[in-house]
Formats: sequence, C-alpha cells, structure tokens
Amino acid sequence: MKSVFIAYDQAHQDNVMEALEGIHARGYSFFEQVGGRGTNGGEPHLGSHAWPSMNSAIITVIEDEKVDRLLDELHQLDVDNPLLGLRAFVWNIEKSI
Repeated sequence: MKSVFIAYDQAHQDNVMEALEGIHARGYSFFEQVGGRGTNGGEPHLGSHAWPSMNSAIITVIEDEKVDRLLDELHQLDVDNPLLGLRAFVWNIEKSI
C-alpha cells in the first residue's frame, strides 16, 4: 500500500477528484484550505490580501499498482495548467489498522 499526498490549486478540485474516482480510490482525507508556495515558480497561495488564492490537499492510501496511473493523470493536469500548481508525493505505508 502507498499513501499519496496531493497539494493543488483549488481550481483543480474536480479534476483531482475525477482522477481518484478513475482508479477507484474510495477512501481519502480532504483539506479544503491549505496555504503554500511551490518550489518551481508560480505565486504563493496564502489566502492573504497580497496572495488571495488558496490550495487544497488530499491524502489517500491506495494499492501499489494504482499509483502510476494516478500520478500520470495528475502530472498531465499540471502540464496542461502550469500556472496553477499541483504536486503529489508518495510514501510507503508500513502498518495500518
């Protein structure tokens, strides 16, 4: 099992959810308001007067064989909309209950 953490501009919300549904990722936790700044350029998303936009984030735990398909779809979203920002990180799940 792998954990995938996805941080993205809120404009990506519907597309990120479609990507998760496309691989049948039923369980996830959603963080609606996440501030941050990407490492590859773009503007900060801080919810402030100067930087009013915000990010959202989702973390999900999925089977290993679904990870590449999900990452491919998310990467394409980022390529198609480079100014919005989207990043995904994968961790191994050692144990769960």
